[in-house]
Amino acid sequence: MSQQKIRNLTTLVALRNTEVERLQTEMAEKASVRERYQKNLERLTSLYTNSGASGNLHPALAGNCGDYKQAVMAMADSHRLDLHMHEADMAVSQQALNKAWAKREVMDMVLTKEQKVYNQQKNVKERKQHDDLATQLWLRGQK
Repeated sequence: MSQQKIRNLTTLVALRNTEVERLQTEMAEKASVRERYQKNLERLTSLYTNSGASGNLHPALAGNCGDYKQAVMAMADSHRLDLHMHEADMAVSQQALNKAWAKREVMDMVLTKEQKVYNQQKNVKERKQHDDLATQLWLRGQK
């Protein structure tokens, strides 16, 4: 019975490990996406800051330059909002990863405890068998 319980617990620990690994992979992918967002924001900021002053240009060009800056700034704001949403999603995923990791650790502790109990019971049984054999040999020697 106990050996079956240990096999079941081993399977559960393996499943928890798989879940933790899946969540770690998901977090790594999300971190990569976050880095892309941040690099894109840097590029967009660079685009509208390096486009130059529009006040010295011909009025039509100044209007185009202003519209360009506003469009790029709006896109950067949209990207910032998306980044904040993504970071919030990452926080939720991190919490799920932490919970999965904690569950795996608890299951691993239970498995270790059960293995220890099983090994102790097995050792007691083996000692009892050795003692019984020794007693039988001793009794035979007394005859």
